[in-house]
Amino acid sequence: MKVILKENIENLGKKGDIVDVAPGYGRNYLLPKKMALAVTPTNMKMIEIEQKALQKRYEKDAASYQDVIDKLNQISLSFTRKAGEKDSIFGSVSASDIKEALDKQGLEIEKKKIMLEEPIKRLGNYSITIKIYHDEKAEVKVEVVKEGEGEAPKKKSPEAEEKKTVEKKEAEKETEKAGKDKKEVKEKKEVKKEDKKEEKKAEKKGKKESAKIPAEKEKDKEKIQHAPAEKGDRIKKEAKKDQGKKMKEEKKPKTAKSEPKKKS
Repeated sequence: MKVILKENIENLGKKGDIVDVAPGYGRNYLLPKKMALAVTPTNMKMIEIEQKALQKRYEKDAASYQDVIDKLNQISLSFTRKAGEKDSIFGSVSASDIKEALDKQGLEIEKKKIMLEEPIKRLGNYSITIKIYHDEKAEVKVEVVKEGEGEAPKKKSPEAEEKKTVEKKEAEKETEKAGKDKKEVKEKKEVKKEDKKEEKKAEKKGKKESAKIPAEKEKDKEKIQHAPAEKGDRIKKEAKKDQGKKMKEEKKPKTAKSEPKKKS
C-alpha cells in the first residue's frame, strides 16, 4: 500500500515522502491518526499538490533546525565523576545528564533524540550524536574527568553568554544603587551625629552659665553682708590709732617760749 507521509516518522520517511507500507499498518494506524494519506490513481493530482506543500514546509523547518545543529556542534560538555582503577567511574553519565547540561545552556533537546545506546561508565572523551530533524544530526563533544582533577572549560552557547552578560550588568547596577543608598544613609547618620554633638555642647554650656550666675550672685551677696562689718572695723582701727597719737603728744614735756629781747 502506498501512502504520502504528512509527518516525519522514524525509520519510515519524512513529510511529503511517498512510501510503501503494509496495508494493515496503513489503514489501522497511519490513516486514522492522519499521519499519512493513501495514494490511489484517483487522488494522484491532489497527492502531488500535497507533496509540494509538505516539501516546502520540510525545507523551512530544516533551515530553522540548522541553527540548532550548528550550536550543538560547537558545544563541549564536561562531567566530573569519582573513578577507580582502569578509569572506571562510580555511577555513569546518562542521556538524562546530557539533556540537563544542554538545558542549562539554553538548548532544550528531547531525551529520546540523544543517541546514547548505553550510559558512559569510563573516563575519556566521547562524541554523542543528537538527532535533530529526520536525517539531520549534530555531534556533541562529551568529556568525563576524574573528580579532583577539575573540569574542562565549558563552551557556552551564544544565548547563554548573552544571558550571562545581561545578568552581570543588572547585578552591577543593583550593586551600584545599593552602594549609593548606603552612602546616603551613612551621610545622614553623620549629620545627625554632628547635630547631637552640637546640641550636647550647647546644653553643657548652658548648664555652666546657669551655675555661674548663682555663684556670682552669692559672692556679691557675701560682699554686701561683710561690707559694713569690715568698714566698722576699719573706722575703729583708725580711731584707735588717732587716740594713741594724741596720748603720745600729751606725754611729751612742755618747753617755755622765749620772749623777744627789748631794744635799748
